[in-house]
Amino acid sequence: MVMTVMKSLNPGYRALIFGASGGIGGAILACLESDPYCVAAIPVSRRGEHGVDITDEEMISVAAVQLARQFGHFDLIFNATGALTIDTFGPEKSIRAIDPSAMARQFAVNAIGPALLLKHFSPLLPKDRHSIFASLSARVGSIGDNRLGGWVSYRASKAAQNQVVKTAAIELGRSHPLAVVVALHPGSVQTPLSEPFAKGHDRMTPEQSASLMLRTLDNLSPTESGGFFAYDGSRIEW
Repeated sequence: MVMTVMKSLNPGYRALIFGASGGIGGAILACLESDPYCVAAIPVSRRGEHGVDITDEEMISVAAVQLARQFGHFDLIFNATGALTIDTFGPEKSIRAIDPSAMARQFAVNAIGPALLLKHFSPLLPKDRHSIFASLSARVGSIGDNRLGGWVSYRASKAAQNQVVKTAAIELGRSHPLAVVVALHPGSVQTPLSEPFAKGHDRMTPEQSASLMLRTLDNLSPTESGGFFAYDGSRIEW
């Protein structure tokens, strides 16, 4: 028996998943496709019918217009994009290892990209009913939780994304009072992104992480919009 995934959304809801070709994004897509309340779960990735590079604003803008024309509104928009190692540059072990171009690339993917998605796709959320915009962040993006140092560019880019999400939630709350806009930490997940750094760490499957995150989103109210939550529903300090 298929269980409803998103009971807080109206039956017949539509969902849009960015980064659907990745491990977590693909698991989110599969969960939503199994929900009988969801009439459309649309995958977006660099390749495919709806190809989008989140660092290219023109592509994002064109995709937003095309998808709005084809589907109208989306009740759930999930951004599962992100990168830890880019162009062979992985996370730095100390601030002395910062490379300006690598740091700029981290911000382009992990902060500016999500900001552009909010800019062009948040208007596709309905104003007259509950809706959700969720974006994958990471616990290491928490300034208050930083006790180890290192990973400067990745931490900073995720912290910047958190600020973007918080700011967008405040602004969107004025025009979309029933919307929930949040940043999510997916946990340690068995994906290629985390594989090089997984030694000694227990990891969930993408399906487990996706199910828990959707359950968390399903339990959030508009009063909690602008928050930073872990996959299990717990709040993470900024």
